[in-house]
Amino acid sequence: QVQLVESGGGLVQAGGSLRLSCAASGLTFSTLVMAWFRQAPGKEREFVSGIRWSDANAYYADSVKGRFTISRDSAQTTVYLQMNGLKPEDTAVYYCATRNRNYVQVTTKDYEYWGQGTQVTVSS
Repeated sequence: QVQLVESGGGLVQAGGSLRLSCAASGLTFSTLVMAWFRQAPGKEREFVSGIRWSDANAYYADSVKGRFTISRDSAQTTVYLQMNGLKPEDTAVYYCATRNRNYVQVTTKDYEYWGQGTQVTVSS
């Protein structure tokens, strides 16, 4: 059974940092992409960043490039999202997701499994 469990969200002031974690189990990691999406109130869920498990190739939305860093820990089967220079517009529920293909996609329909989400709130 596939499980994705996010943690690390919270309230932070603008300019601050947070590190999100997503612990995964029940997956075949050799051909896998893990990604972070976010959904702000009244908006559609949007791609933030993705990483190809096999070679750690990473991809970012333009809105977070240079501020966020995605990484993975193969031993812990965990993916992280280090978020620096946070802005109020980064406020959203952040979701971890996986797809069983070896390339990153940016649309929600391409991901098979989702975590429950973790709230990130950035105050101005």
